[in-house]
Amino acid sequence: MAMNPLHGLRADLESRKVQGLYRSRRVIDGPQGVLVHCDGRELLSFCSNDYLGLASDPRLAESMREGTRRYGVGSGAAHLISGHSAAHHALEDELAALLGAGRALLFSTGYMANLGVLSALLGRGDTLLQDKLNHASLIDGATLCGAKLRRYRHGDMQGLQRMLDGAEGQCLVASDGVFSMDGDLAPLSEMANLAKQHDAALMVDDAHGFGVLGEQGRGSVAAAGLGFAEVPVYMATLGKALGTAGAFVAGSEDLIETLIQRARSYVYTTAMPAALAEATRTSLRIMAEEQWRRDHLQLLVKRFRDGAISFGLQVMDSSTPIQPVLLGDAETAVRWSSSLLEQGILVTAIRPPTVPQGSARLRVTFSAAHQPEQVDRLLEAMRPLADAA
Repeated sequence: MAMNPLHGLRADLESRKVQGLYRSRRVIDGPQGVLVHCDGRELLSFCSNDYLGLASDPRLAESMREGTRRYGVGSGAAHLISGHSAAHHALEDELAALLGAGRALLFSTGYMANLGVLSALLGRGDTLLQDKLNHASLIDGATLCGAKLRRYRHGDMQGLQRMLDGAEGQCLVASDGVFSMDGDLAPLSEMANLAKQHDAALMVDDAHGFGVLGEQGRGSVAAAGLGFAEVPVYMATLGKALGTAGAFVAGSEDLIETLIQRARSYVYTTAMPAALAEATRTSLRIMAEEQWRRDHLQLLVKRFRDGAISFGLQVMDSSTPIQPVLLGDAETAVRWSSSLLEQGILVTAIRPPTVPQGSARLRVTFSAAHQPEQVDRLLEAMRPLADAA
């Protein structure tokens, strides 16, 4: 007997509330920054991915205004129809040049980029190997492409090797470069060696590494001393460290041409506004030139970790701007987040299913726009919570 999927929605929502898993949106009134206006209050925010502090940079805003004057607001069509502007093309060329890639290809979101890559390169009879803590878009891409998905324990290179030994068909290993909820780095050198030994390809989703790690912010692959010979498929987003929106895939000429022909999330999607591409060209130059932003981030991370560890907080093993404070159960994470909010500090509680059961946490993230005294304010607000735990 058929069942209406809309029946029972209310009961499911109520159950989520009881379990501390209900999610709500906050309305921010004004630009993104370390100080945000929300519900009539000014809050000190530690939950944005605006790692370089560029989301409200006036240079980007001016570039976008100029782009709007030249190109208008909407792109009007998909890239393969009439939506691919000179601004899009220039941004792709500049991304490829910075990374030393054959070419780069813009996508509207990182989610769509991952879906597009996996569905274009793999099909039934092929094998896709992934870290268990990969972003949801990589996991969903496996369903779309139809390849056999096998997921090894987080960072377990022996497990990856066993899976590579048994892989069938064409084989792709896909991993986050920086894991979005733990903030740690994938062991890319070991992964590249294993992939090469088994004639498999390696793909890295560097959404949280691009702009933050490596010389000129070229990301986790460059920071590991690797290039496109070892990591032939590289994806990164533009809406985090670069402060705009969208994503790109970089690789060989053949890879990019294949994606243009086969990636459904590219072929059948309206192109991002050209003015946004113009703003991103400016942020890309700033990212490469202003090393002080990455240096400042590292000072903030060290200041927070030293302080948090000194009064017993369980901070996870991360050297990146993502600094999770492990609390265990969802109720505790929500309570801590609510207590900080009462003190004017915005830090998101991360709960299952985003993270595994028993690993709920506060996900503290830093921006180059934060100041040391703001980190101290966060630590002072967290200390009583740690003392009472």
